[in-house]
Amino acid sequence: MILVTGGAGFIGSNLQAALARRGLETIVVDSLGCKGKWLNLARHAPGQIIHPDALDAFLETRPALEMVFHLGAVSSTSAIDGDQTWAANVELSRRLWIWCAERGVRFTYASSASTYGDGSHGFDDDGSPQALERLRPLSLYAWTKHAFDLLVARRLAVGREQPPQWVGLKFFNVYGPNEYHKDEMISVVKIKYDEIAAGGAARLFRSDVPNLPNGAQARDFIWVGDVVDVLLWLYDNPAVNGLFNVGTGRARTYLDLAHAVCDAAGKPRAVEFIDIPDILKGQYQSFTQAPMDRLRAAGYSGQFTPLEDGVRRYVQDYLAAADHYA
Repeated sequence: MILVTGGAGFIGSNLQAALARRGLETIVVDSLGCKGKWLNLARHAPGQIIHPDALDAFLETRPALEMVFHLGAVSSTSAIDGDQTWAANVELSRRLWIWCAERGVRFTYASSASTYGDGSHGFDDDGSPQALERLRPLSLYAWTKHAFDLLVARRLAVGREQPPQWVGLKFFNVYGPNEYHKDEMISVVKIKYDEIAAGGAARLFRSDVPNLPNGAQARDFIWVGDVVDVLLWLYDNPAVNGLFNVGTGRARTYLDLAHAVCDAAGKPRAVEFIDIPDILKGQYQSFTQAPMDRLRAAGYSGQFTPLEDGVRRYVQDYLAAADHYA
C-alpha cells in the first residue's frame, strides 16, 4: 500500500494515475475543496482519500505502508503566512520522516529548484550540509523547502534514524495536465495557451537583468510524465537514496516556450512584453538549469521529452481537447 500526500494535486494525481495503472493500492492525502480538484482523480480513484487534518490520526493506526510519496505542500511562491508554510512544508515533512524511519517505510519527498535562489551558487544537487548552507532561497516557499533539505542533511550527518529508502527531489518547472486548480501557480504553458486561445498575444515579462534581452529568461521546463517516470523508477529501485534534481538538463527561453505554444495551437507566433509585477521583483529566477549527473549516476537512464514535443502533447491532447484531465 502506497501513501501519496498531495495526491489530488498536479504531480500527485499524475503519479496516482500511473500507480493505478500498475494495479497498486494507494491512499491519497489531500483536500479536494470546491474547485473541481476531484476531477484530477476521476479516472483513477484511490482506495482511500484522507483529509490532511486527519493524517496524524490515520498514522497512529500503524497502517502497513510500503512507501510514502510526500508531494503535499504549501506550493505558492508568493505565500506570506510563515507559520502555515513552515507547518506544512517542514514540520509535517519532519514528522513523516521520523514515522517512516521508525517503521521501515520508504520515503520520497518533493523539494524544489526554487531552493537555488538566484542561481549565483549554481544548481548542483549536492546534498551535504556544507553545500546546502551556501544556498539563499528568495521566497518563503523556497526557504521552507530548503529548510527541510537542510534538516535531512544534518540528521544524516550525525547518524540519526532514516527511512530504509529516502529521496528528495528538486523539481524544476513542471508542466502538464491536472494543474488547473493551481491558480497563480499554474504553468506558463497553460497561461500562454489561454492568452492565445482568447485571440491575444502570448505575454512575457520584460527582462529586469542588464544585457539580458526580453524573452531570453530561461528555465528548465519538464513534462509531468517525465517526472512521474522518475518517481516510478525510484519505486522500482529501493536501493537509491539521495537528493536529486529533476529537470531535463537543458534550459529553454520563455520565447522558445511561447513559440512552441503558438505552433502547437496552430496560431501565428505573436508575443507581447510586459513589466514584471512588483511582487516578483527580487524573487524572480531568470535562469535555471538542472545538472542531472547525480540522478544519472544513480542509474536513471530515461529520456526527457523535448519542450516542443511536451508542449504539443499538452496543448493538443489536453488543453484543446474536450476532456483536459489525465
